[in-house]
Amino acid sequence: MRLAPFALASLASVFSLTLAVPATAQERQAKDSRSAQVAPVAPAAAVPAGKPQLILAISVDQLSADLFAQYRQHFTGGLARLTSGAVFPQGFQSHAATETCPGHSTLLTGAHPARTGIIANNWYDPKLGRIVYCSEDERDPASSARKPVVSSWHLKVPTLGDLMKKANPAALNVAVAGKDRGAVMMSGHHADAAYWWGGDGFASYKERPISPAARAQNQATRKLIEGGAPALSAPQWCERVARAVPIKNFTIGTERFALQPGDFKTFGRTPRVDTATGELAVRLVDEMNLGRDANTDVLSVSFSATDYVGHAYGNQGVEMCIQLAQLDASVGKLMDALDKRGIDYVAVLSADHGAIDAPERLQLQGYENAQRIDPALTAEALSAAISHDTGITASGQLLHGAGSSGDIWLAPGLKPKQQKTVVEALLKRLAAHPQVEAAYSAEMLAKLPLPTGNPQDWTVLQRVRASFDPERSGQVLMMTRRGVVPGDPQPGYTATHGSPWDYDRRVPILFWRKGVAGFEQPNPVKTVDIAPTLAALIGLEQPEGTWDGQCLDIDGTQADTCRR
Repeated sequence: MRLAPFALASLASVFSLTLAVPATAQERQAKDSRSAQVAPVAPAAAVPAGKPQLILAISVDQLSADLFAQYRQHFTGGLARLTSGAVFPQGFQSHAATETCPGHSTLLTGAHPARTGIIANNWYDPKLGRIVYCSEDERDPASSARKPVVSSWHLKVPTLGDLMKKANPAALNVAVAGKDRGAVMMSGHHADAAYWWGGDGFASYKERPISPAARAQNQATRKLIEGGAPALSAPQWCERVARAVPIKNFTIGTERFALQPGDFKTFGRTPRVDTATGELAVRLVDEMNLGRDANTDVLSVSFSATDYVGHAYGNQGVEMCIQLAQLDASVGKLMDALDKRGIDYVAVLSADHGAIDAPERLQLQGYENAQRIDPALTAEALSAAISHDTGITASGQLLHGAGSSGDIWLAPGLKPKQQKTVVEALLKRLAAHPQVEAAYSAEMLAKLPLPTGNPQDWTVLQRVRASFDPERSGQVLMMTRRGVVPGDPQPGYTATHGSPWDYDRRVPILFWRKGVAGFEQPNPVKTVDIAPTLAALIGLEQPEGTWDGQCLDIDGTQADTCRR
């Protein structure tokens, strides 16, 4: 490991405002005429020579393309800079399993969940008779789904960082995230360092020591939490969405994120956890000397607060507005820090999934079909109903999963004929429910090829196939109708994601590198295109079949970054 003395430089921003006296109409016309005659054509931006020293791969958990477009005009920090690069506003997490773990697994592997093996945040393991967490090593007796021993062993394919290290062991692969699954799925199997917010500080893999940089960040973060902090100010443009919306016996829409002294739990669900994540990323750049030699390194940073805020308050209130302003600043500070250190880096930003707002607020806005899921579609209720329909029972619960779009697993121990009977009865019952768009058997999905082509035009069946792994997926996959939101709303949980619909699938994909000409590209692209795009940029050749995606030319001139 390349180490350097720790130093975290303070970042300063300089703003200037120029006032001009308005010209008369005649003066403007004359000026425009002169400009049209003599104004030179601006030279195209020069494509940087050689490979970048660092890949900065940013994921913003739950940043939908719709949310990005809604607030794009207000960004002034890092998100604004990224919009000056190659902008693909029609990016797709093209699969149906629009959850954190599957989405993160696509970003730097170039593979759909059907190949990464990460079909959901959790899945039922019939051998263990319990739910398994996506970044858990259940082989360790100390591990459980709620308190997992964190591991990358469920990930079936290598990440970009893994491939870079295989080609050149001197390349460094580093990740920091608000969630363990964000760090694990972006860095993969061979991370030189991986940290995530663990509830009372940044944690890492079992038995891996916490480095001085992480200890310093934990000390600074704990000091902040123990002292508490006042409410965050809302930019003026956020005030229009600062309205209380009733949900059961509580409201959303007015939270400003005041932090009570010692409230570690709340801290992890506020914009401040993103600030700490970005700060630790900078500390790791210095500690590990990232981007300082001829070897291209990769730094993955997953900001999680947008997801926590979206779940707790929905995405159309003042809470999300404040969050995105804070995120814009956090990304800006991270990029400014890399600039100050003179590092030539390419940045990419995308998201693991989008989300839908709380249905109670959507209904106020005229979206009549937005609704909470019927409790009859939970695993408990379906188990009782299918046992009634078929007379088949299990020693435990008959069905596992359900309650939202996704997998339904049968209890272990059923005979093949019983399994067939249960699947047929379940498909029949789901097909008759008004909140269910479609339901498919694993047997049917296993016969289909992985979809190709434009992800915007994929059928629901194709989206589900891109998430299907015969080793881990359920015997039935249920997709709820558009606007159906799973879960019983509670304070801290009012909205979510996980459907096959575009509000969950569409995410922005932004690339930026100093000197590369920017552009806006409306063609729908996929998150699995990110890894092959970055691999081409650093000259990392891989055999055919490595990627489910394709390289994107991210320079807006005659130069082609896919052919260097």
